[in-house]
Amino acid sequence: MVPVLDTKDSEAVREAVRKGYGQIAVEEKSCCGATPRCGTLPPRDLAQRVGYTENELAALPDGANMGLSCGNPTALAALRPGEIVLDLGSGGGLDVFVAGQKVGPDGRAIGVDMTPEMITKARRNIAAYRERTGLDNVDFRLGEIEHLPVADQTVDVVISNCVINLSPDKPQVWREIARVLKPGGRVAVSDLALVRSLPQAVREMVEALIGCVAGAVLIEETERMARAAGLADIVLTRNDGYVDAMNDWQDPLYQQIMRHLPEGMKASDFVTSLAIAARKPSMGVTG
Repeated sequence: MVPVLDTKDSEAVREAVRKGYGQIAVEEKSCCGATPRCGTLPPRDLAQRVGYTENELAALPDGANMGLSCGNPTALAALRPGEIVLDLGSGGGLDVFVAGQKVGPDGRAIGVDMTPEMITKARRNIAAYRERTGLDNVDFRLGEIEHLPVADQTVDVVISNCVINLSPDKPQVWREIARVLKPGGRVAVSDLALVRSLPQAVREMVEALIGCVAGAVLIEETERMARAAGLADIVLTRNDGYVDAMNDWQDPLYQQIMRHLPEGMKASDFVTSLAIAARKPSMGVTG
């Protein structure tokens, strides 16, 4: 029997995500539990398919890449030396460690995650990162992405990888992004979004929620929330092939969702991988 969840109960959603990802961190398994999220596809291969390079992956500490990506926000961000980067929902530290290499010794990469087990895992990886790169420029903080433990206007770039859709209060997440960004700061997010509304049975599945599907919202809603938070120059780029590829990867989440979709329809008829780029206007500038 598939566990169901009242998706209107914010605390229940938050606790389900915290519990699910805590288990992933401790057992080093994916959001689907006993079977890796991407089925027969190793995390390194998945990372390369969504845009990470061999060089980016080579310097990663063991276990930092957990196969939970749906894009490469660090590539979208076009990070520059000396910048301060904030990763929302940093997990085992994949994007923080990649970003740290790009911003160099004069920059800083900060990860925020609400799951203590993930923060512990990421912090344990810092020593290996220092040894492999010679850099001491990363930091991991326990906190919710709706209430970031980061001061106002202190971040050059906010990134996130398949996490914002998990939040029960997405408008607040986008307001927090705008709050911590410096004027002129950038947003580079990879996330899952809806092409059309999901069937109720899928929205209520705990597995689908933790797997970044049931919490997703319509593409136009994502743009509306970002714009309402005060962001500008919003560019949304779809990658429908990511969701279709889950079938080739024998992804167990995909198979579970397929059993709850109308006959003849596939997951990509409802869900897409979305690259979201935006900017916080400079002082006195609107867009």
